[in-house]
Amino acid sequence: MQVYSRMEALPENDNRGCAVAMGFFDGLHIGHQAVIGAAADWAKKHDADPAVFTFRLPRINALKGSRLLRTEEKHELVEQMGVRYYVAPDFEQVKALSPEDFFAALVNQLHARALCCGENFTFGAKAAGNVDTLRAMCEEKGVELIVIPLAQFEGKTVSSTRIRTALSGGDMPGVNSMLGRPYAVKFPVKHGAGLGRTFGCPTINQIFPEGYQLPKTGIYITRTLVNGVWYPSATGLGSRPTVNDDVSKITCETFIPDFSGDLYDETPTVEFHAYLAPSRRFENLDALKACIDDAAQQAKAYFSVNNG
Repeated sequence: MQVYSRMEALPENDNRGCAVAMGFFDGLHIGHQAVIGAAADWAKKHDADPAVFTFRLPRINALKGSRLLRTEEKHELVEQMGVRYYVAPDFEQVKALSPEDFFAALVNQLHARALCCGENFTFGAKAAGNVDTLRAMCEEKGVELIVIPLAQFEGKTVSSTRIRTALSGGDMPGVNSMLGRPYAVKFPVKHGAGLGRTFGCPTINQIFPEGYQLPKTGIYITRTLVNGVWYPSATGLGSRPTVNDDVSKITCETFIPDFSGDLYDETPTVEFHAYLAPSRRFENLDALKACIDDAAQQAKAYFSVNNG
């Protein structure tokens, strides 16, 4: 997949043109996947190149909520969907474009033969254009427009805001259903206090970067990808109240019972599958160890039935 950080002309490719999926795609949930998938399907049927047009915000706090995906993860997921061109200029480059100029850029620079969007899509300065505006422009220029209905889960519209709410409530089945894949973290493993090794429960320590959505603090059934192998695991997300006086510091610590090795500075994938219990302070380290061991056994039992 070729990634463009500016709005610029794509290669002509023998006049194949592109089917362009449009949206911000924060989280790449099932609704976003439907839009991108429609573009990829149209491109395959009409001998065109599948493309995505999105944009980058200048600051993390410019989002309506915390981030759900790192940019690198978004690229990986989009590429897996067969997209050839990923165009993501800074929002500042495109925010002042009128709907007419925005549409002209899609046709003239991205060589759009088809456009795909959700039914709530808006575009142009101050969101002056909507699906009806776009349909009229497409009809005039002979561009096919594919409008995808908003995805639904349990009778309500799927949105990134709804996913954040479910995450903060520990509703992992809901989160994973709306994402269309297990929620996962892929952050580098950092050195911690090493306390877990002293009582037989070594953990990997990952830190959520600033501006990213945290799941509800507590204990989770997870599975961890290490060197191409998935291992059942148990993850504690919280301030480690039994051994830590600084309750403002949130860590993500994962115990992988069937793995031994050094993962410092590696970036293993930890998928969250089920919420087990809230964080709490234990009377002693033996009680903490018993809790971790129990969570690990529940993870093994879970994946023996669910097969990951």
